Amino acid sequence: MKQVVQNYKSGELAVLDVPVPGCKPGGVLVRSAFSLISTGTELMKVSEAGMSMLGKARSRPDQVAKVMQSVATNGVPATYRKVMGKLDSWTPLGYSLCGVVEQVGAGIEDVAVGDLVACAGNEHALHAELNWVPKNLYTPVPDGLAPRHAAFGTVGSIAMQGVRRGEPQLGDVALVIGLGLIGQLVVQLLAAAGARVVGADPDPERCALAERLGAEACGDPASAAVESAVAGLTGGHGVDQVYLAAGGSSNQPVELAARLSRDRGRVVDIGKCRLDLPWNAYYEKELDVRFSRSYGPGRYDPEYELEGRDYPIGQVRWTERRNLACFLDLLARGSVDVEPLISLVADFEDAVGTYQRLQDGELKAVAVLFRYPGQQAEDGAPPEAEAVPAEAPSVTVPAVPAAPGERSPGGRGTRTPVRLAFVGAGNYATSMLLPHLVGRDAVELSTVVTTTALSAANARRKFGFAGATTDLDAVLGDKSVDAVFVVTRHSSHAELTRKALLAGKAVFVEKPLALTEEELAGVLAAVEESGNDRIQVGFNRRFAPLLRQAKERFGARTGPASLRYLVNAGRLEQGSWYLRQGTEGSRFAGEGGHFIDTASWLLGADPVSVYAVSTSGNEDLQVLLRYPDGSTATISYVTTGPSAFPKETLDLVADGRALRLDDFVRASVYGGKRWSSPRLNKARDKGQNAELAAFVKAVRTGGPMPVPLESLVATTAATLAVRTGLAAGAPVTLAGVR
Repeated sequence: MKQVVQNYKSGELAVLDVPVPGCKPGGVLVRSAFSLISTGTELMKVSEAGMSMLGKARSRPDQVAKVMQSVATNGVPATYRKVMGKLDSWTPLGYSLCGVVEQVGAGIEDVAVGDLVACAGNEHALHAELNWVPKNLYTPVPDGLAPRHAAFGTVGSIAMQGVRRGEPQLGDVALVIGLGLIGQLVVQLLAAAGARVVGADPDPERCALAERLGAEACGDPASAAVESAVAGLTGGHGVDQVYLAAGGSSNQPVELAARLSRDRGRVVDIGKCRLDLPWNAYYEKELDVRFSRSYGPGRYDPEYELEGRDYPIGQVRWTERRNLACFLDLLARGSVDVEPLISLVADFEDAVGTYQRLQDGELKAVAVLFRYPGQQAEDGAPPEAEAVPAEAPSVTVPAVPAAPGERSPGGRGTRTPVRLAFVGAGNYATSMLLPHLVGRDAVELSTVVTTTALSAANARRKFGFAGATTDLDAVLGDKSVDAVFVVTRHSSHAELTRKALLAGKAVFVEKPLALTEEELAGVLAAVEESGNDRIQVGFNRRFAPLLRQAKERFGARTGPASLRYLVNAGRLEQGSWYLRQGTEGSRFAGEGGHFIDTASWLLGADPVSVYAVSTSGNEDLQVLLRYPDGSTATISYVTTGPSAFPKETLDLVADGRALRLDDFVRASVYGGKRWSSPRLNKARDKGQNAELAAFVKAVRTGGPMPVPLESLVATTAATLAVRTGLAAGAPVTLAGVR
């Protein structure tokens, strides 16, 4: 299929051939009929992409701060790869469309194949021929409403949410500053709600349009016309609400809002304009400044948007989806008219040229629609859809099936090159794994599999995969693929690993291997059923050159050891999928195996018991591991530490000697002849390159996997036991460990 994309580094726009997105449970696959260009938000994004690197940095100081924090945590090389990987990628455009349901995912009962729906979301309602849309981001289109009008649903919901935040009442007088697409819709919604509206915009054509659509008077904000109209309608008291629907860097809108508001009026920010509030003016009138967040409650909440968990109507009357349905209803009843806003309906194939004309100013438009193949030029009904095929406690460490012995991959004998498939191509895969595999001798990147079309296309372009798809079964059935990398979200690791093992593939799965004891048992059942034990979990720290060198300098020990591992994990950003404990497990369940594996490798054994306590009110943990020879390891996993403090520090003490690791930048050994490594200038090598080399070698030669399966299972069981121990408030014995 085809999709409109932009390279944020170069600014290049393209209509790209990408794989069809998979139809996941909880959503529908929609074939686009019409999609709407947001002439404000999208053109701002297009314009930013054309800036220099310095210009991009100045326009997004929030992202610059994140980059600097990443440098402090991960070092310059890793941060550079991550940032450049994001910049030099195709990014999607679009977030408002109407289309026909082609496939219905599991759990969806409110629509059927062939239904017309309006869709929202900057990750789901893209300028693309096909989109997967989760339940709370689509709504059926009322009978008789033209598809090209229904394509305004998302932008209409943004305007509606802004009006709701203003709480207009019958007879109120409102001022709308900025009469672009959002402003024109706000004018109509206010008029439909019984308010009297004044508009302000420097463009006389937009002012005239707003007056035709319900505004009583409009004018240039720099002239006396707007102030005169407000005075006449309010008896000199000022407007009840001001709606800021303007963009740009001028502070004129907020100054005008203060001047024309009544005492204790409301100012609602809908657009992205400068908000340098004049303190005296806002203080003296005690103005109520409010923000309107996109298309309503549920926005930026992954449980609502992605998992389909609706808010009770008694608690949240107007959600994203309800706003979307309400706006379509107003359109269907004629209370709002979007036809006069349509400046151009362009064929989808001409998307790049259309954006270019908008950006150059050649095309001056309020609203522009893309019409997709199969749509009649006179806006007839979309053709019938064709369906797309579907797609004191004691914890017993599961017994690991007997290894079938060394063998070549797939039983076919050693051959070159090793053909690798990737399932998942997110930030970690593209910044920490794939750069180490590109150009490696005896490695061929065969196929990348993702659930979203564009991420697969990006990975194929940047890393040279031979193919890109959203069809996992086709890859698992490809006998030429030797190994599968599972680099998806945590909740899918165990099931994808199980499927790959049963398909006879060697598997590299990023941590964690499993989130529950049942998932771990399922993986081991697949090992037993298939006779395939070729698994490596991404516990890379034991492969870090600096740590391996320090361990060698420390030497063999004769007595028990004490190990302390402080992990300054830091806080996660709001909205991070790591916070979805219901589906993705706790943070420690997701990454704690890293630290348990490192401790076990340094101590040369697997733990026999786990005791964990947590700090009240947050995810800070103290995890005590006991080992067969009496050694102990304490892992302090904290999220409340300062960001400037090193992320990982480790101390190992035994036999009158001590080993210290400082965040993979420097290591020291004390006792006997002291040794200290040179400081690595923040270039942290946490072992991914060496780990991948060991895995590829094992697959190519049929030799042992880099880490025994017994150790991977023991580390996973110990990680899971932390949750059990926290619930019980007692140590957990890891039965079955010898």
